Amino acid sequence: MMTTVTYDRFRGNLEAYFDRTASKAWEQLTSDAPVSGIRAKVRAGRTEMRDTLLSWLPDDMTGLRLLDAGCGTGALAVEAAQRGAEVVAIDVASSLVAIARARAPAGLAIDWRVGDMLDPMLGRFDHVVAMDSLIHYPAFDIVDVIRALADRTAGSIAFTFTPQTPMLSAMLGVGRLFPRGDRSPAIIPVREPLLRTLLRHALPSARLGRDRRISASFYTSHALEVLP
Repeated sequence: MMTTVTYDRFRGNLEAYFDRTASKAWEQLTSDAPVSGIRAKVRAGRTEMRDTLLSWLPDDMTGLRLLDAGCGTGALAVEAAQRGAEVVAIDVASSLVAIARARAPAGLAIDWRVGDMLDPMLGRFDHVVAMDSLIHYPAFDIVDVIRALADRTAGSIAFTFTPQTPMLSAMLGVGRLFPRGDRSPAIIPVREPLLRTLLRHALPSARLGRDRRISASFYTSHALEVLP
């Protein structure tokens, strides 16, 4: 796949943000450490979303190969490996992968990688999960990523996007008032009907499966399953 200018730019922004600015905060958010009320709601929403995506995978994954595309600090990859999967867990942020590797129990079949989820050298998979790793990209880039992953996925691709809602747009507008150095990489809300239409055109032989939206105050994310 030839990546677009926006895909490459936003991927670079994410790498810089997590490795230079936010790794400590993200390490705390994804742990059991006490956090502020807002971060606690974000943590709860992310946990609910992760549990949802895991529920869409087989309970017994022995002999199956999973790509955790944007693995962050590794909780989903660990759970899949504990079900017997051979997991490739990749993220653009080396600091997050280092946290994930340090936290993971010994003896699990997890190949921790720093790099691009679209690297063809990662091989073929039975299942792909991309939790909150595509929320910084426009709809057309999201579809290009899913299409590229579908070419080497036998079973299912589950990913999340940020749904465009009036409340979320207002919250993001307020966030833009903060100094640039204090902002996280931009979340780009996507209109669900547009995304579904683009996916159907890009993957005419695929089927759109389960979906679920989770709105937990400061965390809003929509999961969608694609069956290539």
